[in-house]
Amino acid sequence: MIEFTGTRKGEALSGTWGQFDLERGVWSKPAHATKQQKVHHVPLSAPALDLLRGMRKSATGDFLFPGRKGEHVKDLKKLWARVTQTAGLEGVHVHDLRHSFASRLVSGGIPLAVVGGLLGHLQARMTERYAHLADGALREATDRFGRIYEKAKKASGRKPKG
Repeated sequence: MIEFTGTRKGEALSGTWGQFDLERGVWSKPAHATKQQKVHHVPLSAPALDLLRGMRKSATGDFLFPGRKGEHVKDLKKLWARVTQTAGLEGVHVHDLRHSFASRLVSGGIPLAVVGGLLGHLQARMTERYAHLADGALREATDRFGRIYEKAKKASGRKPKG
């Protein structure tokens, strides 16, 4: 879930089925469940919706990740340690999935403001830590301008000023 939404671990673990509109593809996180204490509406990608629909078929309660005594799972340390060991990914933390989500978007040219909105950041500086990852997109943009410039130069038959 975290890898498809960039959500915080606690938000995912405390998520309830009532927060999800699988028809519209939106997760409405209640204010009490978010770090910012504000309602956060998150659009869900097709892979996230596929995962959720599969989980819903076998759901036994209101929580996405039900725990004991009618509560939600509170901690993933033991399970995560087994998963990362089995996968040969020791040293990878659950929160790294959130960073990977943001990094892939920024590297793909998605504006920082959009990434920040998906992550639930209220201040741009929280998302700016991913700005260095946008270098590839910036290079592509400047190279594209170079091609446009060269094409215009050839089409006009003269050297543009500037």
